[in-house]
Amino acid sequence: MSDQAAAAAPQKRVMWVPLESNPELFTSWCSSMGLDTSKFAFHDIYGTDPDLLAMVPQPVSAVLLLFPLTEEMAKLRHDENASASPDDPSSGILWFKQTIGNACGTIGLLHALANSDAANSIKPGSPLDTLFQKARATSDANERADVLVNSKELQTVHEATASQGQSQAPEDLDNVLLHFICFVRSKDGELVELDGSSGRKGPMPRGKKVNTQEDLLPVAVEFVKDHYMALNPNEVNFNLIALGPSFD
Repeated sequence: MSDQAAAAAPQKRVMWVPLESNPELFTSWCSSMGLDTSKFAFHDIYGTDPDLLAMVPQPVSAVLLLFPLTEEMAKLRHDENASASPDDPSSGILWFKQTIGNACGTIGLLHALANSDAANSIKPGSPLDTLFQKARATSDANERADVLVNSKELQTVHEATASQGQSQAPEDLDNVLLHFICFVRSKDGELVELDGSSGRKGPMPRGKKVNTQEDLLPVAVEFVKDHYMALNPNEVNFNLIALGPSFD
Protein backbone atom coordinates (compact mmCIF):
# COMPACT_ATOMS: atom_id res chain seq x y z
CA MET A 1 0.00 0.00 0.00
CA SER A 2 1.33 3.46 -0.89
CA ASP A 3 1.94 6.09 1.78
CA GLN A 4 -0.95 8.11 0.34
CA ALA A 5 -3.33 5.16 0.46
CA ALA A 6 -2.25 4.29 3.98
CA ALA A 7 -2.92 7.84 5.11
CA ALA A 8 -6.38 7.74 3.53
CA ALA A 9 -7.31 4.37 5.04
CA PRO A 10 -9.64 4.70 8.06
CA GLN A 11 -8.08 3.81 11.39
CA LYS A 12 -9.72 1.05 13.40
CA ARG A 13 -11.37 2.33 16.56
CA VAL A 14 -9.46 1.60 19.76
CA MET A 15 -11.37 -0.99 21.81
CA TRP A 16 -11.00 -1.69 25.53
CA VAL A 17 -12.31 -4.54 27.65
CA PRO A 18 -15.35 -3.16 29.52
CA LEU A 19 -15.20 -2.61 33.26
CA GLU A 20 -17.30 -4.75 35.57
CA SER A 21 -19.91 -2.88 37.61
CA ASN A 22 -18.18 -3.34 40.95
CA PRO A 23 -17.74 -0.60 43.59
CA GLU A 24 -14.59 -2.15 45.05
CA LEU A 25 -12.93 -2.20 41.62
CA PHE A 26 -14.06 1.37 40.96
CA THR A 27 -12.56 2.53 44.25
CA SER A 28 -9.33 0.71 43.43
CA TRP A 29 -9.30 2.42 40.00
CA CYS A 30 -9.70 5.80 41.69
CA SER A 31 -6.91 5.08 44.17
CA SER A 32 -4.53 4.11 41.35
CA MET A 33 -5.37 7.30 39.46
CA GLY A 34 -4.84 9.59 42.45
CA LEU A 35 -8.06 9.98 44.47
CA ASP A 36 -7.75 9.98 48.26
CA THR A 37 -9.97 6.95 48.89
CA SER A 38 -9.83 7.46 52.64
CA LYS A 39 -12.33 10.24 51.94
CA PHE A 40 -14.33 8.96 48.96
CA ALA A 41 -15.33 5.51 47.72
CA PHE A 42 -17.96 3.79 45.59
CA HIS A 43 -20.87 1.92 47.18
CA ASP A 44 -23.52 -0.52 45.98
CA ILE A 45 -27.09 0.70 45.72
CA TYR A 46 -29.00 -2.47 46.58
CA GLY A 47 -32.41 -1.30 45.43
CA THR A 48 -34.64 1.66 44.74
CA ASP A 49 -36.82 1.45 47.88
CA PRO A 50 -36.27 4.26 50.42
CA ASP A 51 -35.06 1.81 53.08
CA LEU A 52 -32.36 0.49 50.75
CA LEU A 53 -31.35 3.98 49.62
CA ALA A 54 -30.96 4.94 53.28
CA MET A 55 -28.12 2.39 53.54
CA VAL A 56 -25.93 4.38 51.12
CA PRO A 57 -23.45 6.73 52.85
CA GLN A 58 -24.43 10.37 52.42
CA PRO A 59 -23.93 12.85 50.93
CA VAL A 60 -23.76 11.06 47.59
CA SER A 61 -21.49 12.93 45.16
CA ALA A 62 -22.46 11.08 41.95
CA VAL A 63 -24.57 8.13 40.79
CA LEU A 64 -23.47 5.66 38.11
CA LEU A 65 -26.01 3.67 36.12
CA LEU A 66 -25.32 0.54 34.05
CA PHE A 67 -28.20 -0.25 31.70
CA PRO A 68 -28.95 -2.52 28.72
CA LEU A 69 -28.85 -1.02 25.21
CA THR A 70 -32.18 -2.43 24.01
CA GLU A 71 -34.02 -1.42 20.83
CA GLU A 72 -36.39 0.73 22.89
CA MET A 73 -33.48 2.46 24.57
CA ALA A 74 -31.69 3.02 21.26
CA LYS A 75 -34.78 4.77 19.83
CA LEU A 76 -35.18 6.98 22.89
CA ARG A 77 -31.52 8.01 22.81
CA HIS A 78 -31.69 8.72 19.06
CA ASP A 79 -34.66 11.03 19.59
CA GLU A 80 -32.95 12.77 22.51
CA ASN A 81 -29.74 13.29 20.55
CA ALA A 82 -31.61 15.01 17.75
CA SER A 83 -32.76 17.81 20.06
CA ALA A 84 -29.80 17.95 22.46
CA SER A 85 -27.76 21.11 23.00
CA PRO A 86 -24.00 21.04 22.29
CA ASP A 87 -21.40 21.00 25.04
CA ASP A 88 -20.99 24.37 26.79
CA PRO A 89 -17.87 24.45 29.00
CA SER A 90 -19.09 27.67 30.64
CA SER A 91 -21.68 25.54 32.47
CA GLY A 92 -18.91 24.40 34.80
CA ILE A 93 -19.45 20.74 33.85
CA LEU A 94 -16.43 18.87 32.49
CA TRP A 95 -17.79 16.52 29.81
CA PHE A 96 -15.84 13.84 27.97
CA LYS A 97 -16.72 12.55 24.51
CA GLN A 98 -16.13 8.80 24.30
CA THR A 99 -14.03 7.80 21.30
CA ILE A 100 -12.62 4.59 22.82
CA GLY A 101 -14.81 1.53 22.45
CA ASN A 102 -16.11 0.05 25.74
CA ALA A 103 -14.55 2.84 27.80
CA CYS A 104 -17.94 3.97 29.15
CA GLY A 105 -17.09 2.72 32.65
CA THR A 106 -13.93 4.80 32.76
CA ILE A 107 -15.76 7.78 31.23
CA GLY A 108 -18.40 7.45 33.96
CA LEU A 109 -15.75 7.43 36.67
CA LEU A 110 -14.09 10.50 35.18
CA HIS A 111 -17.42 12.32 34.99
CA ALA A 112 -18.19 11.45 38.62
CA LEU A 113 -14.83 12.64 39.95
CA ALA A 114 -14.48 15.77 37.83
CA ASN A 115 -17.97 17.09 38.55
CA SER A 116 -18.36 16.54 42.28
CA ASP A 117 -16.69 17.53 45.52
CA ALA A 118 -14.50 14.44 45.14
CA ALA A 119 -12.38 16.59 42.80
CA ASN A 120 -11.05 18.35 45.90
CA SER A 121 -9.56 15.06 47.13
CA ILE A 122 -7.45 14.33 44.06
CA LYS A 123 -3.75 14.33 44.89
CA PRO A 124 -1.72 17.08 43.19
CA GLY A 125 0.49 15.76 40.40
CA SER A 126 -1.41 12.46 40.18
CA PRO A 127 -2.56 11.03 36.83
CA LEU A 128 -6.11 12.27 37.54
CA ASP A 129 -4.89 15.75 38.41
CA THR A 130 -2.78 15.95 35.25
CA LEU A 131 -5.56 14.57 33.05
CA PHE A 132 -8.20 16.98 34.38
CA GLN A 133 -5.86 19.96 34.06
CA LYS A 134 -5.25 19.13 30.39
CA ALA A 135 -8.96 18.55 29.78
CA ARG A 136 -9.99 21.84 31.38
CA ALA A 137 -7.43 23.71 29.30
CA THR A 138 -9.49 23.25 26.12
CA SER A 139 -13.10 24.01 25.21
CA ASP A 140 -13.02 21.55 22.30
CA ALA A 141 -14.68 18.20 23.02
CA ASN A 142 -12.54 16.37 20.45
CA GLU A 143 -9.36 17.67 22.05
CA ARG A 144 -10.57 16.51 25.46
CA ALA A 145 -11.28 13.08 23.96
CA ASP A 146 -7.72 12.99 22.66
CA VAL A 147 -6.45 13.70 26.18
CA LEU A 148 -8.00 10.39 27.23
CA VAL A 149 -6.77 8.48 24.18
CA ASN A 150 -3.21 9.70 24.77
CA SER A 151 -3.13 8.99 28.50
CA LYS A 152 -0.99 5.89 29.02
CA GLU A 153 -1.77 5.94 32.76
CA LEU A 154 -5.51 5.85 32.04
CA GLN A 155 -5.15 2.90 29.67
CA THR A 156 -2.90 1.01 32.10
CA VAL A 157 -5.23 1.50 35.07
CA HIS A 158 -8.28 0.58 32.98
CA GLU A 159 -6.63 -2.63 31.78
CA ALA A 160 -5.51 -3.56 35.30
CA THR A 161 -9.01 -2.93 36.69
CA ALA A 162 -10.77 -4.81 33.89
CA SER A 163 -8.53 -7.83 34.47
CA GLN A 164 -9.56 -8.00 38.14
CA GLY A 165 -13.28 -8.40 37.43
CA GLN A 166 -15.09 -11.61 38.29
CA SER A 167 -17.07 -11.61 35.05
CA GLN A 168 -15.55 -13.14 31.94
CA ALA A 169 -14.56 -10.56 29.33
CA PRO A 170 -16.88 -10.60 26.29
CA GLU A 171 -15.44 -12.27 23.19
CA ASP A 172 -17.05 -9.74 20.82
CA LEU A 173 -15.82 -6.32 21.96
CA ASP A 174 -17.68 -4.63 19.09
CA ASN A 175 -21.11 -5.63 20.40
CA VAL A 176 -21.19 -4.99 24.13
CA LEU A 177 -24.83 -4.29 24.97
CA LEU A 178 -24.45 -2.63 28.38
CA HIS A 179 -23.58 1.01 28.97
CA PHE A 180 -22.50 3.26 31.88
CA ILE A 181 -23.65 6.82 32.44
CA CYS A 182 -23.29 9.24 35.37
CA PHE A 183 -25.61 11.61 37.23
CA VAL A 184 -24.39 14.64 39.18
CA ARG A 185 -25.85 17.79 40.76
CA SER A 186 -25.02 20.97 38.85
CA LYS A 187 -23.89 24.17 40.55
CA ASP A 188 -27.46 25.44 39.99
CA GLY A 189 -28.96 22.46 41.79
CA GLU A 190 -30.19 20.50 38.77
CA LEU A 191 -29.90 16.83 37.89
CA VAL A 192 -27.42 16.43 35.01
CA GLU A 193 -26.81 13.23 33.03
CA LEU A 194 -23.29 12.72 31.68
CA ASP A 195 -22.79 10.28 28.81
CA GLY A 196 -19.98 10.55 26.27
CA SER A 197 -21.19 7.92 23.83
CA SER A 198 -21.83 8.37 20.12
CA GLY A 199 -24.61 10.85 19.37
CA ARG A 200 -24.47 12.62 22.73
CA LYS A 201 -23.35 16.24 22.33
CA GLY A 202 -22.67 17.26 25.92
CA PRO A 203 -24.13 17.25 29.44
CA MET A 204 -27.89 16.67 29.52
CA PRO A 205 -29.83 18.67 32.13
CA ARG A 206 -32.78 16.50 33.10
CA GLY A 207 -35.13 19.17 34.45
CA LYS A 208 -35.20 17.73 37.96
CA LYS A 209 -34.44 19.96 40.94
CA VAL A 210 -31.81 18.69 43.39
CA ASN A 211 -32.14 21.09 46.31
CA THR A 212 -29.25 19.71 48.38
CA GLN A 213 -26.45 17.22 47.78
CA GLU A 214 -28.33 14.74 49.98
CA ASP A 215 -31.19 14.89 47.48
CA LEU A 216 -29.07 13.70 44.55
CA LEU A 217 -29.50 9.99 45.28
CA PRO A 218 -33.32 9.89 45.56
CA VAL A 219 -33.82 12.31 42.64
CA ALA A 220 -31.42 10.40 40.37
CA VAL A 221 -32.90 7.02 41.29
CA GLU A 222 -36.46 8.26 40.69
CA PHE A 223 -35.40 9.56 37.26
CA VAL A 224 -33.72 6.24 36.43
CA LYS A 225 -36.88 4.34 37.41
CA ASP A 226 -39.16 6.55 35.31
CA HIS A 227 -36.88 7.15 32.31
CA TYR A 228 -34.82 3.97 32.01
CA MET A 229 -36.28 1.07 33.96
CA ALA A 230 -39.89 1.76 32.93
CA LEU A 231 -38.88 1.52 29.28
CA ASN A 232 -37.85 -2.13 29.76
CA PRO A 233 -39.69 -3.34 32.87
CA ASN A 234 -38.71 -6.98 32.34
CA GLU A 235 -34.98 -6.27 32.02
CA VAL A 236 -32.79 -7.23 34.97
CA ASN A 237 -29.49 -5.82 33.71
CA PHE A 238 -29.71 -2.51 35.57
CA ASN A 239 -27.15 -1.62 38.22
CA LEU A 240 -26.67 1.51 40.33
CA ILE A 241 -23.50 2.55 42.19
CA ALA A 242 -22.92 5.68 44.27
CA LEU A 243 -19.83 7.76 44.90
CA GLY A 244 -19.90 8.96 48.48
CA PRO A 245 -17.95 9.22 51.75
CA SER A 246 -15.54 6.39 52.47
CA PHE A 247 -16.32 3.98 55.29
CA ASP A 248 -12.75 4.44 56.58
